[in-house]
Amino acid sequence: MNFQFTTTKSKIIRDYIAIAIGAAIMGLGIGVFLVDAHVVPGGVSGLSMTISYLTNGKFPVGVTMWVLNLPLYLWGIKELGKRFGTRTFFGFTLNSFFIDFFRGDIPGLRFIRLQDNQAILDLLHHDFLFLILIGATLLGLGLGIVFKFKGTTAGSDIVAAIMHKKFGTKPGQAIMMIDFFIISLAGIVIFTKNLSPDRPALSLTLYALFLLFVSSKIVDVVIDGFDYARMAYIISDKSDEIASAIINDMSRGVTALKARGVYLNVDREVLMAVVPLKELTILTEMVKQIDKDAFIIIGDVHEVLGEGFRRRI
Repeated sequence: MNFQFTTTKSKIIRDYIAIAIGAAIMGLGIGVFLVDAHVVPGGVSGLSMTISYLTNGKFPVGVTMWVLNLPLYLWGIKELGKRFGTRTFFGFTLNSFFIDFFRGDIPGLRFIRLQDNQAILDLLHHDFLFLILIGATLLGLGLGIVFKFKGTTAGSDIVAAIMHKKFGTKPGQAIMMIDFFIISLAGIVIFTKNLSPDRPALSLTLYALFLLFVSSKIVDVVIDGFDYARMAYIISDKSDEIASAIINDMSRGVTALKARGVYLNVDREVLMAVVPLKELTILTEMVKQIDKDAFIIIGDVHEVLGEGFRRRI
């Protein structure tokens, strides 16, 4: 019992450390690479950047994010219960802190200002696309880590969940609508205040949509991982011979599933085997050598728990 409690406690500590790391990476991506580029990522972070642009930087982005997230967080608890608990508060608070920390907007730490680093300024003026790609990668990586360890950064996630509960709106659609509105609003502010004379506001808006696409894909990769294994369904009249080859020649497990071919109304076995990506060609070639008419269905596998496969973090 004590061992189980210690293990649970260590996992919780690990989760909070991971959320803190993810929040720091997000803060780096937003505060250093995106704010001065005037490319808005959507959500509360994008709205906070828009407010900062509108007030000529009078309100730091991180502080504004925290102020906007707090009522959303309390609203989420009221409407949805404790689903948005301490991890959410921890996540959006640290994210807000790290944005202002890296930008040097925290009193006493104004000397940091990583956005004034010569390398960042060089990218801003001479390799803008690469700057945005770095920002998108850091944003997606950080957010993916936060999500993977059961945290959130509040914001549009809460609004989307409440819209789903009250109006039946799909969360993905709700987040897309919110982000599109905020990115459009930011584009209007940038245009009216002429904040980026070197680049048209429409171009920055398109960059923002590109940023949204790249970061969302990276979030998926972090959560699901790269496809490191494949699952194969094998339909053949020589299933026993193929199963024996998989077990003996490849040292991999195989499962026989009872099935019925509807077209011919014939009962047969379907073999299911999971192999690492590097062994997929070996499997398919071996099956075809045994039965050139074998029918093979191959699918992606994000995680396998068991002997012979490494576990995802």
